[in-house]
Formats: sequence, structure tokens, C-alpha cells
Amino acid sequence: MKLALTLFLAATSLIAAEPNAPLWDERVPLLKTAELPGLQDARFSVIKPYEFHKDGYRFLHGVALCFHKGRLYASFGHNKGGENTDTEEARFCVSDDDGRTWSEVRTMDAGEGPVGVSHGAFLSHKGTLWAFHGAYIGTMQSVHTRAYVLDEATQQWQSKGKVIEDGFWPMQEPQKMEDGNWIMAGLKVGAGDPAVVAISHGEDFTRWDVVPIPQAKDLKKMWGESTVIVNGKRVTSLSRYGDGAEALVATSEDYGRTWGEMRPSNLPMATSKPSGGTLSTGQRYLVCTTTADSGKRRSPLTIAVSRPGESVFSKVFVIRHAEFPGGPGESNKGAALSYPYAVEHEGKLYVGYSNSGDKSTRVGTGRELWNNNSAEMTVIPLASLSEAAEASPGASLEIPRLPRIPVQQQRR
Repeated sequence: MKLALTLFLAATSLIAAEPNAPLWDERVPLLKTAELPGLQDARFSVIKPYEFHKDGYRFLHGVALCFHKGRLYASFGHNKGGENTDTEEARFCVSDDDGRTWSEVRTMDAGEGPVGVSHGAFLSHKGTLWAFHGAYIGTMQSVHTRAYVLDEATQQWQSKGKVIEDGFWPMQEPQKMEDGNWIMAGLKVGAGDPAVVAISHGEDFTRWDVVPIPQAKDLKKMWGESTVIVNGKRVTSLSRYGDGAEALVATSEDYGRTWGEMRPSNLPMATSKPSGGTLSTGQRYLVCTTTADSGKRRSPLTIAVSRPGESVFSKVFVIRHAEFPGGPGESNKGAALSYPYAVEHEGKLYVGYSNSGDKSTRVGTGRELWNNNSAEMTVIPLASLSEAAEASPGASLEIPRLPRIPVQQQRR
């Protein structure tokens, strides 16, 4: 017993002594906003504009995207009242022309009684389109995840009920792992609001285990909206940090079952939900706001990429500035471009995000004015990101492998 305690304390001491985990290649200078390159041949569209005087909806946030049988689906949380209150609805629309134009907005789940249903994530798998959405009672109480399957004949969503509890709110589409399970990045609302993951029971998407990620003791404030990057057994979780404008990072070496501590990295990042993954080019990417001078400001919206096969980012491109007079979409110096969600399809990366526009034009008081956004999208040809691969090559810098901290899990 004493030996086990000694080993545990030694491991904890080693973790605390480790330097900040590298996400940025420090041989490359991180540029200021005005110095960042733009993207070639990017295409922009508006999924759903803010139209309170037309439809009565105020809050809009959490765009998710998915291609399914040639159609592009977008979903988001939508509310005629204040953000994350019980009148929130999970809503969606569809594009049949690669996101250039969109259908009218339809309701996936309007909730019932004191239950609000908000934004979430999609998964198209074996001919079925799944959706996983955060839900709660009242105002963010008893947070959980509900699942839905699309009935394509009627374009209605069939509820599968609660599939994940423990405060889990999905942030990214489930990722297939080599062990046969799927992993979904999320936020646990409550108990310090940490980043967590949910791991499926094989291909049963109605049964998931919630796995917490331990935090470094000196993390003062967290709002763990997160994304995961899967590479074999190794899973990297990148999370928003509430106390500072830097990305938090943790790694697992066993398909997300146990984790090293979540701690600050060397990558600046706005305090907003990130979206990351690995492109078919072999480049890792991270969409958020990453510049040398933006701090907590949610603009411009950027994409950081690595060289092919490397684990650290070495180039940042601007996806969109807050001021965008050429449109489409809202243009305002103070606009926040946030909560991105990215999917790759046929040589392009599709990035959905919120745009807060000109806040002086919004209608309401108090909580009613929180995140009165438009939903927008940028389509990026992967060739536009290849410039990063042409940068001077160097050895890949791996995130340090830390001792695993086992977590007791309960299967559901």
C-alpha cells in the first residue's frame, strides 16, 4: 500500500514538473493578425442569418455540419428566449448545392415542458444519419445528451432519448478508433466544467462511457469545450481555457480510457470552442482564433495547420476577419466569429461558425442578448493549406508522454 502511494505521488510530481505541452513549433514565429496570410479560393455562405423581426429567434449558436448521401446538413441551437433557457430548440437546415444555398430552418427537437435542447454533433454511418445534442432542464440543470436518427422519407428526426448523462455536452462528431469504439469530445457541465470524452460501446451509439480528463492543480478556471485528434492509440484533447487565452492539452495512450493532466500548451488561442482533426493530406488542423496579438478576442477566425505527418502546428491562415465588407455575411469590427465545427469532404474543408455581427442591432434585454448570432460557413480547398507543407522541414515535436492516471468508469 505504501509502495503504491509512493509511486502515485512520484507520478504526480513528474506531471507537475513537466514543461508546457508543445502544440506550436517554436522554431516558427507566430504572426500577428495583420501579418497572417489569407486563404486562396475560399468560398463563403450564410446558413441562417439573424432575423429576429422575421422569425422571432434571438439566440443561435453551435453550428454542426455533415454530408449524408450527397446532402449537406447543418444544425444549431436556436431560442426565442435567452441563451440556454428551457425554450431552446435543436434546429437544422439542408443544402443540395454544396452549401451555396440552404433550405428553410426546420426543428429537430423543440424540447418539452422544462427541457431545452440545444446544439450538438452529427454522424453519418452505414447509411444512417445520427445527431447528438446537448439538453438540460430549466437553465442548464441536469445536462445530458440526446440522440436522434433521421427518417429520410419524412425528413423527421426519431428520438433515441438520453444516451449520455453525467453533464456531457457533445462538441465534435464521433471519431472512429482502431479498437472498434468511437470517441466524442465534450464538455462536462458542473464540477468545474472540465473537458471530457465519451466512448461508445462499439457501434451501439445509444451506450457511451463518460471519461473525465484530470486537470493540473493550477488551472483556475475552465470551460472545457474541446476537440480530439485521434492517431492510433494516442488521442489528443485540445480545450478552451477560461482563465487565459491559450489552448489546453491532454493526451491518452490507450484510446481515451486514461489520460495525463490537462494543462496549458504553448499555443495562444481565444477562449472559445475549438475544432480540430487530421486532414487527408496528413496535416493536423485547429480552427479557432490563434494569433500573436488577439488574446481573448474572437476574431479573426483562423486555421492553424501542421506539416504532413507532424504533431505541432507551424502555419496559421485567416479564414475570415470580423470586418468583411465584400460579404456574404455580417461585417462589423466588433463581431465575434466563434464555435467552429469542421468536416472534410471531397478535397475541401467545410467550416461552420457563429457570427455575432453588429450587436447594436440585436433586440432584447439581459440574457436575451447573449449570442444573437448568424450561422455562416467557409469552404476551404485543401490545396490552399498546402503552403504549410512547403515550409522548412524539421523533426516532429511530440507532446510529452506523461504517466497515465487511471479513472474508475461505470458502463451504461
